[in-house]
Amino acid sequence: MSSKTKAKISAVGHYLPEYVLTNKELETMVETDDNWIRTRTGIEERRILKDPDKASAFMAAEAAREILETQNMDAKEIDAVIVATITPDYMFPATACLTQTMIGATNAFGFDLSAACSGFIYALSSGTALIESGQCKKVLVIGSDKMSSIVDFTDRATCILFGDGAAGVLLEPSDDENGVLDHVLYSSAEGAEALIQEGGGSRNPATHETVDKRMHYIKQEGRSVFKRATEGMADVSVEIMKKNNLTADDINWLVPHQANLRIIDATARRMNISTDKVMINIEKYGNTTAATIPLCLYDWKDRLNKGDNLILSAFGGGYTWGATYLKWAI
Repeated sequence: MSSKTKAKISAVGHYLPEYVLTNKELETMVETDDNWIRTRTGIEERRILKDPDKASAFMAAEAAREILETQNMDAKEIDAVIVATITPDYMFPATACLTQTMIGATNAFGFDLSAACSGFIYALSSGTALIESGQCKKVLVIGSDKMSSIVDFTDRATCILFGDGAAGVLLEPSDDENGVLDHVLYSSAEGAEALIQEGGGSRNPATHETVDKRMHYIKQEGRSVFKRATEGMADVSVEIMKKNNLTADDINWLVPHQANLRIIDATARRMNISTDKVMINIEKYGNTTAATIPLCLYDWKDRLNKGDNLILSAFGGGYTWGATYLKWAI
């Protein structure tokens, strides 16, 4: 094994808004029903950040504060803050800069990373590189998305899927064999129009017309995205297993992006992993985009053992997809 410095996850933290939007409440908003949503997605409820003065940076900061508290760490010890988000508070300044200031990480630099549902895995790769290079000793990697800000609650195809939330990890140098061991990352814009927010960027800046055409909301062609996501998550998960000579017996946990229960099940089947080794919390939170994988790590933290082999896997808009192999270090 290489003697280079490895990055390890040394702490996890999260934030979830208090308001719970149930399938039953959605029945009063659009033409849908609880059974239809549950059987097709696995989602029963999701959290919504109702306060109009709070957004992704607030949630990221709350997750970061929990990490700092569990570690009894001063925010000034943090070297870098990476926030994966597709719902930044502003186009600029970066959500990471806002988060950094909110928590008092005055010695850190920060930046946002946009890779939709693959955002946390991409950000984890970037944070790992900062540790491995020796540039940083303590890096916060946080996924935070206020999806309710870009969801059209008159579109029954998308409004049932998404929720708000944040979660993240602290990366530090590892002093043993545990830590982040490998990444496989991909992207392609081929077919990307099937999952897109058309308005708000430099291509379609906000105008009366873009607002009238509801271009600032998520648009998704469910069938084509489902097919690509199922193939992408399963393929990349198997690829990272083969690359690292791992069998299903070697893997303690699959940590999949929580977009759709059927996609998760298909990925586990391809990996030949039983469902009792798959982290699933989609029924409680829906798709929180960049926050889903770290939310799983948070929810399962008391069931994880040092040295456990984890495969993190995601597929998102872009298209982006990837997988991470790590040994749990806590």
